[in-house]
Amino acid sequence: MLKVITSVVTLVICSSAFSAQNQHTEHAQKTLDIYRNVISIPTVAGKGNVPQMANYLASEFYAAGFAKQDVNVIPSGETAALVVRYRGAPDSNKKPILLLGHMDVVEALPADWQRYPFELTQDNHYFYGRGSIDNKLGVTMLSSTFIRLKKEGFVPNRDLIIAFSGDEETGMITTEMLAKMPALLEAEYALNSDAGGGDLNAQGKAIAYLVQAAEKTYVSFELTVRNPGGHSSRPRADNAIYEISSALLNLQQYHFPVQYSDMTREFFRESGKQLGGELGQAMRDFAKNPSDKTASDRLEKESSYVGTTRTTCIPTMLTAGHAENAAPQSATVTINCRIFPGTSVEEVKNTLREVVKNPAIEFVTLGQPTASPISELREDVTHAISKAVHARYPDVSIMAYMESGGTDGMHFRAAGIPTWAMSSVFMDPDEMFAHGLNERLPVKAFYDGLDHWTIILKELTTD
Repeated sequence: MLKVITSVVTLVICSSAFSAQNQHTEHAQKTLDIYRNVISIPTVAGKGNVPQMANYLASEFYAAGFAKQDVNVIPSGETAALVVRYRGAPDSNKKPILLLGHMDVVEALPADWQRYPFELTQDNHYFYGRGSIDNKLGVTMLSSTFIRLKKEGFVPNRDLIIAFSGDEETGMITTEMLAKMPALLEAEYALNSDAGGGDLNAQGKAIAYLVQAAEKTYVSFELTVRNPGGHSSRPRADNAIYEISSALLNLQQYHFPVQYSDMTREFFRESGKQLGGELGQAMRDFAKNPSDKTASDRLEKESSYVGTTRTTCIPTMLTAGHAENAAPQSATVTINCRIFPGTSVEEVKNTLREVVKNPAIEFVTLGQPTASPISELREDVTHAISKAVHARYPDVSIMAYMESGGTDGMHFRAAGIPTWAMSSVFMDPDEMFAHGLNERLPVKAFYDGLDHWTIILKELTTD
């Protein structure tokens, strides 16, 4: 453990003067300690480890001086949620601010990774580990900031409430539970650690700082082909695997129509100015005229930006057959869609039925999809973000954007609580490996972001 810390310190001193100012502090060491511990707990679905992480964090809050009644681990099946209230001035009549994050992570198979995924490791540039970005970084930063402020004796002018969910990556059952709790519904707005943040280009120049103000609707469909099957030595003309494969090839060739809003056009207009080059020009052309097919086709090639231009649906899981010597009696594929605001789930489902060109395919909608409105930015929140961001990158533009993925924020927006996501991280979006192999965070981004939430919360809760 000491060797890891020493090598991190050496690296950070070399990488950034800003980082070097932060890395020796008590806050830095506490944040690193929490980061290491939460990543070591495999909070993936099916293993029942989220309560362990919630209880570990609760112990850290107790040790920092939070009262027992203000730290609540809430069980929910095999998982749990964590709610922590930081008491503000007793005479305050201001509504609380919610702070969001999630404790669970996507599964990571150790055999596939270059490093063991459930241990914080590093090389000369990065921290590695499942959740190092999504979202144990956000949970760590919010937790350590609460601890830091409590130890400083800071008294906000209103209550601050952490609400960490335990299954954001799967069913969002704990998210829905939290979004219905009367004490949390009293909040004026919510700040989410699970999205947003700064974009750097390949040369390390800050392109923009993005505040997530809207999300696409998340929905998955199961498509199933059924067949009588039979002995593999007596092949049938029809085969469930062939049929589901044909449907997937049809889907691969389909392009959902271009969609846009004032917010997404402004996002591309400003991002294009900052990015420059051929891609930046395509962004500016799209912002000027979303019907420009050359521009939209170019943006569709970029995994970081395609979701901002249209609905997307891709296959994510596939199961078929029951024995190696039998024709398959069924084949099922899971199609995950991220739907542009203003388009209904049923519209997309009907489009997929047409695209697969097989009326025999059964469609099942998984879960209960949640559509959520745009949260228009407000001046006080924008000012607080600007103060935190411009402390690191004084000239960077701050803009709202629509998330192509999904976060807990959708349920709080749907419940009537304006929600903005504002990660502490600046990094190259092409190096984002959340949900993928060898998930990593630049060491510099970790240390540079240590003051991010402290600045924002003090700015929003100091008269």
